[in-house]
Amino acid sequence: MSYTYDFFKESADYVLGKIDYKPEVGLILGSALGTIVDEIENQVVIDFESIPNFLKSTVKAMAGQLILGDLNGKKVACMNGRFHFYEGYSFEQLVIPIRLFKLLGVKTTVLTNAAGGINYDYKPGDVMIIKDHIKFMGASPLRGENIPEFGPRFFDVGTMYTPRLRELAKECAKETTINMHEGNYYFWSGPQFETPAEINAIRMLGGDAVGMSTVTESITAAHCGMDLLAMSLITNNCGDMTDEPTTPEEVGEMGTKVAPQMKKLVRTIVGKL
Repeated sequence: MSYTYDFFKESADYVLGKIDYKPEVGLILGSALGTIVDEIENQVVIDFESIPNFLKSTVKAMAGQLILGDLNGKKVACMNGRFHFYEGYSFEQLVIPIRLFKLLGVKTTVLTNAAGGINYDYKPGDVMIIKDHIKFMGASPLRGENIPEFGPRFFDVGTMYTPRLRELAKECAKETTINMHEGNYYFWSGPQFETPAEINAIRMLGGDAVGMSTVTESITAAHCGMDLLAMSLITNNCGDMTDEPTTPEEVGEMGTKVAPQMKKLVRTIVGKL
């Protein structure tokens, strides 16, 4: 599907009509991490379905709301919930949230997700700063006619996960009890979880954690020239690291357990941006 600049501008104009400022930080909260919104003050809440040309969340565990307000001294736009390829959206459609952020005025985007741990050193409850990703599945979200107002046709992604922000996250983690890692995120299509053979292959390819989101958002943010930080909450072990089946309930339980420390971590990072 081919979009125009005005398609995205209509969404941004609607949101900007609800506030009298331009947010400088964009947040997208993944599975089991929605309670981070509790930290946002002076909230203006907009349902995804109310935003022109936006997408609709089909994941019941996600609130499906855009929340604007103040977080530790910064004006933020926060998506409580996100969109996924497995919901039936094309990769080209998945540029919509980040391009909305861009037109709202966002300069820095922080992404969070729930992921399965593949690295033998990772344990449920740990957090991985994404230093790089592996995407072998599907087309680029930027396939189709380029819109130069967002970024160039061709662009480098060697440092798309901003090194300065990764170092900042490591420092901020010292103020929490979180066990922090830095590693590679493997993008999986879902909605089914991975087979043991697939987990073994991902590990051999250099993946440290696996999940079904984030990468399309990251690529779009890089195209838009944004500073970017992405973090995975390791909610479960994968493959030969466990004898138990992976369940959505397991993901939710770990998110609830780590929520207080994740709130503190995100709040501290945003305050120091």
